[in-house]
Amino acid sequence: MTEAPELGRSARKRQAILDAARALFLANGYGGTSMDDVAARAAVSKQTVYKHFADKERLFTAIITGDIQETEGLTQSLVDALPQTQDLERDLREFARRHVADVMQPRLVRMRRILIGEADRFPELAAAWYARGPERAHATFAAWFTRLAERGLLHVPDPLLAAEHFNWLILSIPLNRAMFYDVEEPPDRLEYYADEAVRVFLAAYAVPGE
Repeated sequence: MTEAPELGRSARKRQAILDAARALFLANGYGGTSMDDVAARAAVSKQTVYKHFADKERLFTAIITGDIQETEGLTQSLVDALPQTQDLERDLREFARRHVADVMQPRLVRMRRILIGEADRFPELAAAWYARGPERAHATFAAWFTRLAERGLLHVPDPLLAAEHFNWLILSIPLNRAMFYDVEEPPDRLEYYADEAVRVFLAAYAVPGE
């Protein structure tokens, strides 16, 4: 079905506004960005910006919501396959490498920093990021580890705690550093953190002999 020309133009303008706003928020922060700035960068009128987004708060919310939706699908194929793994260490390591690379994308890291700084202004948005990011990941990992324990591959008396251990073994070093320093970790260093996270996790939770 062919998209109506007007709808196509409207969608393109909306995306241009989102792209412009994201770049400005990342460069100047929430407080340092105005709707006039967004309109100028997107090459549209201020009225057009307000037609799509009633105010700056709703524009910021749309960007964060889009980031949440994007990250949810990044590792879905690995998520689906893990409970049936035939090589636990290999597949955990593959997932861990993908997971840290996805979470540590510079754009997402910078937006996380901005959202944390604005959490008092946007408590529901910050809560949504946590619920659909770390909290959702922990629930997924806990379900994995329960299934792997049933197969006799892991010993996890508290699957949710094991899930939190796994996630933060992977992410804590580079992500905590990134919250304070605007320095991008090289890919090989991220892979090292991922591999070591899996090694330590299995040392704690793998069933001996497996």
